[in-house]
Amino acid sequence: MSEKKPATTEPSDVGKKQRRKFDAAFKAAAVEHCRLHGNNLFQAAQDLGINYWTLRDWVERAKSPPPSEPNTMPELEQENRRLKAELARVTEQRDILKKSLGILSTP
Repeated sequence: MSEKKPATTEPSDVGKKQRRKFDAAFKAAAVEHCRLHGNNLFQAAQDLGINYWTLRDWVERAKSPPPSEPNTMPELEQENRRLKAELARVTEQRDILKKSLGILSTP
């Protein structure tokens, strides 16, 4: 009548996979391997022993150039003026929404 649970010597996380981490050199080499083989991501991923979606993400990141920083003082001043104008516009929109909310919420 007593139920016996089977004795387990395995830890609870035995079936879980460890997340692999790849260094920047491996990622760059994988992207280059993909480019050399005609951008066949599926085949390149199989050759390298990695997931297709992981390789696709690496290739997409390699395609997009990093955001460029303005270098000269006139560029910085122009960006500053643009940002101030945008801030003024957004602040005005916020104030209008606050006022409209006050008008709509009164009985």
